[in-house]
Amino acid sequence: MQVLIDLLLGFGIGVSLGLLGGGGSILTVPALVYIVGQSPQAAVTASLMIVGANSMMGAFMHRTQGTLNWKIALVFGGSGMLAAYLAAGWSKFLPPTTLMLLFATLMFVVGLFMILRPQPSRDDNEGRGWLVTILSGLGVGTMTGFLGVGGGFLIVPALVMLVGLPIRQAVGTSLVVISMNSVAGFLGHLGGPAIDMQVVLIFVAAGFVGALAGARLAKHTRPELLRKGFAVFVIVLAVFLFVDNAHKVGWI
Repeated sequence: MQVLIDLLLGFGIGVSLGLLGGGGSILTVPALVYIVGQSPQAAVTASLMIVGANSMMGAFMHRTQGTLNWKIALVFGGSGMLAAYLAAGWSKFLPPTTLMLLFATLMFVVGLFMILRPQPSRDDNEGRGWLVTILSGLGVGTMTGFLGVGGGFLIVPALVMLVGLPIRQAVGTSLVVISMNSVAGFLGHLGGPAIDMQVVLIFVAAGFVGALAGARLAKHTRPELLRKGFAVFVIVLAVFLFVDNAHKVGWI
């Protein structure tokens, strides 16, 4: 039964990545902690492996559809990899509950931002300059290494609102950046808690199928509407995580 649950969770994570260019870690970390039963630190490391692998598959599909900007991805992702590697060790100095509270707070803020600041629809493929791209990549990479998030729910808004990519291209480009940041973050977490490779492989295998399905759906769906709905989901999950962990530390 647990294997079936893991397969369904992995498939859902893959669909989220292929369709929205993000959301993998938002689903993976809580799923590994609350459903699979891993510690937050172990879940962070496993999440980076799962999300990184599934993002690679999604990026391949988006490349065939022409919704991927390699130049932006490499610059944004390259600066993010450095920040992710340097920030990876920071989570070791925080209690598990504090780590989850920070994760929930970040999710809530980004969810509100996505709703209150609708992403503009752009037809051009030009960014707003390499300095903005580099600084944006450094910021997202720091969050990736510290909180174990591939960063898609931060990368796509950053690519659209800061870098200036059209929304569909931002989704595909995000997957390349997520893969790069996840690799760097995982390397920074080596030597941490043991990883349950059986769970990782189940999530990755199901996620590959989900990523393929999600990328195909993205061709026939209005991404801006999907992201508004996804923002609501992010906020609901953030509230659940925050309340649960605030109760553990006696805040409520």
